Amino acid sequence: MKQVSLSGSARQGVGKKDAKAVRNEKLVPAVVYGGKNQVHFKVKHTAMEKLIYTSDVHKIELDIDGDKRTAIIQDIQMHPVTDKIMHVDFLELFDDKEVKMNIPVRTKGRAIGVMNGGKLQQVFRRLKVMGLPSAIPGEIEADISKLRIGQSIRVKDLQMEGVKLLDPHNAVVVSVKMARGASTASQDDEEEETAEGAAEGGDAPAEGGEE
Repeated sequence: MKQVSLSGSARQGVGKKDAKAVRNEKLVPAVVYGGKNQVHFKVKHTAMEKLIYTSDVHKIELDIDGDKRTAIIQDIQMHPVTDKIMHVDFLELFDDKEVKMNIPVRTKGRAIGVMNGGKLQQVFRRLKVMGLPSAIPGEIEADISKLRIGQSIRVKDLQMEGVKLLDPHNAVVVSVKMARGASTASQDDEEEETAEGAAEGGDAPAEGGEE
Protein backbone atom coordinates (compact mmCIF):
# COMPACT_ATOMS: atom_id res chain seq x y z
CA MET A 1 0.00 0.00 0.00
CA LYS A 2 1.07 3.56 -0.65
CA GLN A 3 1.85 5.52 2.50
CA VAL A 4 0.93 9.18 2.91
CA SER A 5 1.06 11.67 5.76
CA LEU A 6 -1.89 13.59 7.17
CA SER A 7 -1.80 16.24 9.89
CA GLY A 8 -4.70 17.19 12.13
CA SER A 9 -5.61 18.96 15.35
CA ALA A 10 -7.36 17.47 18.35
CA ARG A 11 -10.97 18.50 18.91
CA GLN A 12 -11.87 19.85 22.32
CA GLY A 13 -15.50 18.80 22.08
CA VAL A 14 -17.62 16.19 20.35
CA GLY A 15 -21.21 16.00 19.17
CA LYS A 16 -23.30 17.56 16.41
CA LYS A 17 -22.79 21.14 17.53
CA ASP A 18 -19.03 20.80 17.65
CA ALA A 19 -18.93 18.95 14.30
CA LYS A 20 -20.94 21.72 12.67
CA ALA A 21 -18.53 24.35 14.01
CA VAL A 22 -15.62 22.34 12.59
CA ARG A 23 -17.24 22.19 9.15
CA ASN A 24 -17.87 25.94 9.23
CA GLU A 25 -14.09 26.31 9.50
CA LYS A 26 -13.83 24.31 6.24
CA LEU A 27 -12.38 21.41 8.20
CA VAL A 28 -13.53 17.80 8.44
CA PRO A 29 -14.34 16.20 11.81
CA ALA A 30 -12.73 12.79 12.21
CA VAL A 31 -11.96 10.07 14.72
CA VAL A 32 -9.28 7.38 14.92
CA TYR A 33 -10.01 4.22 16.91
CA GLY A 34 -8.82 0.64 17.25
CA GLY A 35 -6.01 1.35 19.73
CA LYS A 36 -5.96 1.94 23.48
CA ASN A 37 -7.95 5.13 23.13
CA GLN A 38 -9.85 6.88 20.37
CA VAL A 39 -9.01 10.44 19.40
CA HIS A 40 -11.37 12.98 17.88
CA PHE A 41 -9.64 15.45 15.59
CA LYS A 42 -10.11 17.70 12.57
CA VAL A 43 -8.27 17.91 9.25
CA LYS A 44 -8.30 20.20 6.23
CA HIS A 45 -11.05 19.45 3.73
CA THR A 46 -8.64 19.76 0.80
CA ALA A 47 -6.28 17.20 2.36
CA MET A 48 -9.11 14.67 2.79
CA GLU A 49 -10.29 15.17 -0.79
CA LYS A 50 -6.90 14.01 -2.10
CA LEU A 51 -7.27 10.75 -0.15
CA ILE A 52 -10.93 10.08 -0.83
CA TYR A 53 -11.41 10.98 -4.48
CA THR A 54 -9.09 8.26 -5.75
CA SER A 55 -9.34 4.51 -6.27
CA ASP A 56 -6.02 3.95 -4.49
CA VAL A 57 -5.80 2.55 -0.97
CA HIS A 58 -3.48 4.35 1.41
CA LYS A 59 -1.74 3.59 4.67
CA ILE A 60 -1.94 6.93 6.46
CA GLU A 61 0.62 8.30 8.90
CA LEU A 62 -1.54 10.48 11.14
CA ASP A 63 0.03 13.31 13.11
CA ILE A 64 -2.46 14.75 15.59
CA ASP A 65 -0.69 17.52 17.49
CA GLY A 66 2.45 15.37 17.66
CA ASP A 67 0.61 12.12 18.46
CA LYS A 68 1.55 9.85 15.55
CA ARG A 69 -0.44 6.77 14.52
CA THR A 70 -0.62 4.62 11.40
CA ALA A 71 -4.18 4.11 10.15
CA ILE A 72 -6.49 3.48 7.21
CA ILE A 73 -9.78 5.11 6.29
CA GLN A 74 -12.53 2.87 7.61
CA ASP A 75 -15.67 4.87 6.83
CA ILE A 76 -16.67 8.12 5.14
CA GLN A 77 -19.90 10.04 5.64
CA MET A 78 -20.91 12.25 2.73
CA HIS A 79 -23.66 14.88 2.47
CA PRO A 80 -26.57 13.26 0.56
CA VAL A 81 -27.08 16.29 -1.69
CA THR A 82 -23.76 18.11 -2.03
CA ASP A 83 -21.44 15.08 -1.62
CA LYS A 84 -19.39 17.16 0.79
CA ILE A 85 -17.26 15.15 3.23
CA MET A 86 -19.08 15.24 6.57
CA HIS A 87 -17.07 12.86 8.78
CA VAL A 88 -14.24 10.33 8.45
CA ASP A 89 -13.46 7.30 10.61
CA PHE A 90 -9.88 6.02 10.75
CA LEU A 91 -8.82 2.59 12.02
CA GLU A 92 -5.43 2.39 13.72
CA LEU A 93 -3.10 -0.30 12.37
CA PHE A 94 -0.75 -2.61 14.25
CA ASP A 95 1.91 -4.86 12.76
CA ASP A 96 0.65 -7.96 14.62
CA LYS A 97 -3.09 -7.38 14.20
CA GLU A 98 -5.06 -8.45 11.12
CA VAL A 99 -7.32 -5.92 9.46
CA LYS A 100 -10.14 -6.04 6.92
CA MET A 101 -9.93 -3.79 3.88
CA ASN A 102 -11.51 -3.25 0.47
CA ILE A 103 -8.77 -3.43 -2.17
CA PRO A 104 -9.18 -2.26 -5.79
CA VAL A 105 -9.03 -4.84 -8.59
CA ARG A 106 -6.92 -3.87 -11.62
CA THR A 107 -7.09 -5.80 -14.88
CA LYS A 108 -3.89 -6.61 -16.75
CA GLY A 109 -3.57 -7.26 -20.47
CA ARG A 110 -6.13 -7.38 -23.26
CA ALA A 111 -8.49 -10.35 -23.38
CA ILE A 112 -8.47 -12.59 -26.46
CA GLY A 113 -12.27 -12.64 -26.30
CA VAL A 114 -12.43 -8.83 -26.47
CA MET A 115 -10.19 -8.79 -29.54
CA ASN A 116 -12.58 -11.31 -31.11
CA GLY A 117 -15.64 -9.12 -30.55
CA GLY A 118 -16.60 -9.88 -26.96
CA LYS A 119 -17.29 -7.37 -24.20
CA LEU A 120 -15.35 -7.22 -20.94
CA GLN A 121 -17.50 -7.01 -17.80
CA GLN A 122 -15.88 -6.23 -14.45
CA VAL A 123 -18.34 -7.19 -11.72
CA PHE A 124 -16.10 -6.37 -8.74
CA ARG A 125 -14.13 -3.13 -8.67
CA ARG A 126 -12.97 -3.93 -5.13
CA LEU A 127 -12.62 -7.10 -3.07
CA LYS A 128 -12.69 -7.42 0.70
CA VAL A 129 -9.54 -8.95 2.18
CA MET A 130 -8.14 -9.71 5.62
CA GLY A 131 -4.52 -9.94 6.67
CA LEU A 132 -1.66 -8.24 8.45
CA PRO A 133 -1.03 -4.68 7.23
CA SER A 134 2.37 -5.66 5.83
CA ALA A 135 0.82 -8.43 3.69
CA ILE A 136 -2.08 -6.49 2.18
CA PRO A 137 -1.26 -5.14 -1.31
CA GLY A 138 -2.31 -1.80 -2.70
CA GLU A 139 -4.27 -3.57 -5.43
CA ILE A 140 -5.28 -7.01 -6.71
CA GLU A 141 -4.12 -7.76 -10.24
CA ALA A 142 -6.30 -9.88 -12.54
CA ASP A 143 -4.57 -11.04 -15.73
CA ILE A 144 -7.32 -11.14 -18.37
CA SER A 145 -5.10 -11.70 -21.40
CA LYS A 146 -6.10 -15.38 -21.82
CA LEU A 147 -9.85 -14.90 -21.36
CA ARG A 148 -11.97 -16.01 -24.32
CA ILE A 149 -15.66 -15.28 -24.91
CA GLY A 150 -17.66 -17.03 -22.19
CA GLN A 151 -14.74 -17.32 -19.78
CA SER A 152 -14.28 -15.53 -16.45
CA ILE A 153 -11.99 -15.00 -13.48
CA ARG A 154 -13.48 -15.81 -10.10
CA VAL A 155 -12.45 -14.82 -6.58
CA LYS A 156 -10.85 -18.24 -6.04
CA ASP A 157 -8.53 -17.57 -9.00
CA LEU A 158 -7.00 -14.55 -7.24
CA GLN A 159 -5.63 -16.18 -4.10
CA MET A 160 -2.67 -14.36 -2.50
CA GLU A 161 -0.17 -15.54 0.07
CA GLY A 162 -0.77 -14.14 3.54
CA VAL A 163 -4.09 -12.55 2.57
CA LYS A 164 -7.57 -14.05 2.87
CA LEU A 165 -10.24 -13.05 0.35
CA LEU A 166 -13.59 -12.65 2.11
CA ASP A 167 -15.96 -12.45 -0.86
CA PRO A 168 -17.63 -15.72 -2.05
CA HIS A 169 -14.90 -17.79 -3.72
CA ASN A 170 -17.09 -18.69 -6.68
CA ALA A 171 -18.16 -15.10 -7.38
CA VAL A 172 -17.24 -13.80 -10.86
CA VAL A 173 -14.83 -10.85 -10.71
CA VAL A 174 -14.40 -10.22 -14.45
CA SER A 175 -15.68 -12.00 -17.56
CA VAL A 176 -15.91 -11.73 -21.34
CA LYS A 177 -19.43 -11.85 -22.75
CA MET A 178 -20.68 -12.00 -26.32
CA ALA A 179 -21.37 -8.42 -27.37
CA ARG A 180 -25.01 -7.65 -28.15
CA GLY A 181 -25.70 -7.87 -31.86
CA ALA A 182 -22.26 -9.30 -32.61
CA SER A 183 -21.83 -12.18 -35.04
CA THR A 184 -21.06 -15.60 -33.63
CA ALA A 185 -18.26 -15.92 -36.17
CA SER A 186 -15.67 -14.77 -33.64
CA GLN A 187 -16.72 -17.44 -31.19
CA ASP A 188 -16.69 -20.03 -33.99
CA ASP A 189 -13.16 -18.95 -34.88
CA GLU A 190 -12.06 -19.49 -31.28
CA GLU A 191 -13.60 -22.96 -31.21
CA GLU A 192 -11.94 -23.85 -34.53
CA GLU A 193 -8.56 -22.68 -33.22
CA THR A 194 -8.98 -24.84 -30.13
CA ALA A 195 -10.00 -27.86 -32.22
CA GLU A 196 -7.11 -27.38 -34.65
CA GLY A 197 -4.66 -27.12 -31.78
CA ALA A 198 -5.96 -30.36 -30.28
CA ALA A 199 -5.74 -32.14 -33.67
CA GLU A 200 -2.16 -30.98 -34.21
CA GLY A 201 -1.20 -32.25 -30.81
CA GLY A 202 -2.37 -35.84 -31.47
CA ASP A 203 -3.26 -38.31 -34.18
CA ALA A 204 -6.07 -37.18 -36.46
CA PRO A 205 -9.04 -39.58 -36.58
CA ALA A 206 -9.22 -41.76 -39.73
CA GLU A 207 -11.97 -41.10 -42.22
CA GLY A 208 -14.32 -44.03 -41.96
CA GLY A 209 -13.74 -47.17 -39.93
CA GLU A 210 -12.60 -50.65 -40.96
CA GLU A 211 -15.42 -53.03 -41.69
